[in-house]
Amino acid sequence: MRKKVRVTKSSGNVFADIGLPNAAAHSIKADIVLRIAARIKSKGLTQAKAASLLGLAQPDVSKLLRGHFAGYSYDRLFGYLNALGEKVCIEISEAKTKKEARLELEMAD
Repeated sequence: MRKKVRVTKSSGNVFADIGLPNAAAHSIKADIVLRIAARIKSKGLTQAKAASLLGLAQPDVSKLLRGHFAGYSYDRLFGYLNALGEKVCIEISEAKTKKEARLELEMAD
């Protein structure tokens, strides 16, 4: 006899799905860290070389790349992107409705 598996559709934000406060901020930071990891990989950097470039200890780079980014500000993460050769632009615009007033991240390829 097969048991039915209950499936819940994701909202698109795993942090919201598990009920974390500030889920949008966590999701955006995760996307930024993924971009940092991709940049480190594309440059062929070891964690030690990346650490030197970012001004971190190698174990801190390892923790960051494994998703331990809760203590990092956007400013600090953006600084890491700059150190890796990425341009970061911040745009602030008026929202037409309260629902549109939210934090968003767009990254070019």
